[in-house]
Amino acid sequence: MTQPQTQPQPMSQSTQSLFAAHAYLPDGWHRNVLLEWDANGTLTAVTPDTSTVADGVQKAAGPLLPGMPNLHSHAFQRAMAGLTEYRAASGAGATDNFWSWRELMYRFAARITPEGLASVAQWLYIEMLKAGYTSVCEFHYVHHMPGGERYANQAELAQRVVDAASASGIGMTMLPVLYQYSGFGSRAPRDDQRRFINTPESLLDLLGTLRAARPESSALRYGVAPHSLRAVSADSLRALLGGIDGTAPVHIHIAEQTAEVDACLETEGARPVQWLLDRFDVDSRWCLVHATHVDTNETLALARSGAVAGLCLTTEANLGDGIFPAQDYLDAQGRIGVGSDSHIGVDWRAELRLLEYGQRLTHRQRNVLASAQATRVADRLYDAALAGGAHATGRAVGALQPGRRADWLVLDADHSSIAEHAPDTWLSGVVFCEHGETPIRDVYTGGEKVVDNRRHRDEEGAYARYRVALAELLK
Repeated sequence: MTQPQTQPQPMSQSTQSLFAAHAYLPDGWHRNVLLEWDANGTLTAVTPDTSTVADGVQKAAGPLLPGMPNLHSHAFQRAMAGLTEYRAASGAGATDNFWSWRELMYRFAARITPEGLASVAQWLYIEMLKAGYTSVCEFHYVHHMPGGERYANQAELAQRVVDAASASGIGMTMLPVLYQYSGFGSRAPRDDQRRFINTPESLLDLLGTLRAARPESSALRYGVAPHSLRAVSADSLRALLGGIDGTAPVHIHIAEQTAEVDACLETEGARPVQWLLDRFDVDSRWCLVHATHVDTNETLALARSGAVAGLCLTTEANLGDGIFPAQDYLDAQGRIGVGSDSHIGVDWRAELRLLEYGQRLTHRQRNVLASAQATRVADRLYDAALAGGAHATGRAVGALQPGRRADWLVLDADHSSIAEHAPDTWLSGVVFCEHGETPIRDVYTGGEKVVDNRRHRDEEGAYARYRVALAELLK
């Protein structure tokens, strides 16, 4: 391959640039790509087949991929990973499921402090960056003191999480959660839910306080998250939506468990996804997290709505939730994105791999989620998760093109999963091969290198603070 010559060229003092021998653009792999971005971290030009490069332009250490958005996170749950893998239920015929896991999670949530949450969140976001997530949608529902009293700063915990994202360098969509009831039919909240509970008015007030303290920017966006149909009513959901910008992201847990579907049918007379679609203007700013248990009509209707199905495969497998009908949904042009949710694993490659493998086990076929237009499974799923995840963030991310955030990953071309491969099989190697350390070498957000040769700029200090917080939680 002929390398471009290096020649002096004029460049704005505020413009930064990087040259990559290979980069994955919206229409696929290109050679000799010059990326330029401004002081705000926004790409201003992406030029493939560059013949000359100015003196002093840095060169990427390997092929470039756009950074992956993580569309669903509960940061505090990172500290629980690995601590619930035992039989909690007792008695003859007892089984563990999501609901028994939730009891353990509630006990853990009761112990988190503002300082501990900040340390856990920052370490988690560093792990996300190292894995190649460059944006995160934080579904934040622990708002108050353990007894339910408000902090002097009502947005104390949410603000700690926003600051943790800023310190790590990851882009954030903060989604304060409305949690009002303990079940369908507007059942009174439980004692162990006191840290979560708000009315629509108090949640919107909290969001206003947060916005004033930490204004939106290219790296930070706000939306809302009605927790689930069992935790809000139709009236409270309308009140919440009526108090926000009509373009703000809206995320909701839905149809994760069969018990949730059964309860919705019993109390509301409809399945959860159909109930929501029938009563609200669900469109592309919505993300329906999990949506695991949808019937054929719901699958097609959800795809038509333009909303994103937020799939969290490692968590859904860990909790025994079920398997989303991905083949039918993708064939209906439905949007998807991936998230790490409870953070039992933090790796978008594993999410995409498990998405395909769940379909293989269900259908007893290989390459189920390929299509006539995209015969390589990894390419189709990567493109889908990138686009859907970007929609879910409500931010200009998810592609190497002008106007988008300058977020990308640098692959290690010498990694055993892709070494000697042609570019058109690189994504297959990245997603489906699990050999040794990560093939992601460097990570940039807003044009700034935050991970260099697999090490984050604040890795040592953040990990030390995480361990202090974890030791306190586990006393």
